[in-house]
Amino acid sequence: MPDYFYKARDDAGRLVSGTMSAASTDELTSRLRKMGYMAVSITPAASKKANSLRDISDSIIPVRLKDLAAFSFKLSNMLNSGLSILTSLRAIESQTGNRRLKAVTGDLCRQVESGSLLSEGLSKHPRVFDRFLVNMVKAGEESGKLNEVLRRYSLFLDDKQDLQEKIKGALFYPALLLLFALIVILFMVTFVIPQFADLFLRSKITLPAITQALFVLGIGLKKYAYLFILGTVAAVFFLVKYVATKKGKYQLDVFLLRLPVIGLLLRKICVSRFAHTLALLLSSGVAVLQSLDIVKEVIGNEVMAGVLAKTREAAEAGEKISGSLRISGEFPMDAVEMMAVGEESGDLDGALNKLGDFYNKETNYAIKRLTILIEPLFLAAIGGIVGFIMLAVLMPIFEMVKILR
Repeated sequence: MPDYFYKARDDAGRLVSGTMSAASTDELTSRLRKMGYMAVSITPAASKKANSLRDISDSIIPVRLKDLAAFSFKLSNMLNSGLSILTSLRAIESQTGNRRLKAVTGDLCRQVESGSLLSEGLSKHPRVFDRFLVNMVKAGEESGKLNEVLRRYSLFLDDKQDLQEKIKGALFYPALLLLFALIVILFMVTFVIPQFADLFLRSKITLPAITQALFVLGIGLKKYAYLFILGTVAAVFFLVKYVATKKGKYQLDVFLLRLPVIGLLLRKICVSRFAHTLALLLSSGVAVLQSLDIVKEVIGNEVMAGVLAKTREAAEAGEKISGSLRISGEFPMDAVEMMAVGEESGDLDGALNKLGDFYNKETNYAIKRLTILIEPLFLAAIGGIVGFIMLAVLMPIFEMVKILR
């Protein structure tokens, strides 16, 4: 049967669209009417080749945190207003600007219409909806609090996006400074210093070791620039590939956590993410062991993930979460103590929320402090390197002036 692209309106007058197979336009009109839609237009769908190309392009389009947050917030509000899941999804599909999320939402509509649960539909799109959301929605369906679960998830994503924007903002200026410094240093070493090389060699003065080293480096970079570029690209490529492996990611995370200022910031981010995520899962009705499995996947640090894997094993054996975290030595003691109080009082998710809020504030403070410190440190380092290069050039010049006198 041929495929048709249709536009129709539901009982509330909202415009919906999609693709459906039918023997004829009359059959499709009849099927839409049975589904509660009034057909507005029906046209033959694009060829399979065109559709496949469009599907490929849609699959490349990223679904950003703000898209998922908006999706969850809208769905929560519509469900809270008394609309059905299917009606809500159809409305969201017509409003969504992201083509990939729009296509996925359309598929969710079809699956819910065929009798599937929302959590089942979400689980079929793991590249868009992670296991975290799927399990929360499943728990919300079982408890009858789906709208509340989705509202909490949208707020969680808003906080996560806000943190990411703050980190990007803190790193942007230093990265710009570093790029500028590299360009200046490479220019001086490869173009400025070699200009003095012939002059110094003709003067037959004994060059200081640092000047000789810079001359060799500058002339070598200029002569073998292509090898330097190829070597740098190859090194970066293999480093990125290695870091993408589990072992490489673990070693990188160990190194970053051991850095003086950055390590402390990353640890605070991990604790905040751990606490908020676990609290959200537990308050949504997800079991403790299953929640720990999910937190391990989303915490974003292999060292902390390893700790949570052991914590999960300990919890399965009947031990307290705080006890296992205390033994690991990776979690701050104040965080462990707050969790222990929550376990003793029977309000673990409440204690985790307070812990997450506390470390979220600590993270914001640490980012501000890092932003204040990193600018003068970068400028001092750049000034020191440029000064060193200038010293290497000026020392032979001073020696030549002495000889001329």
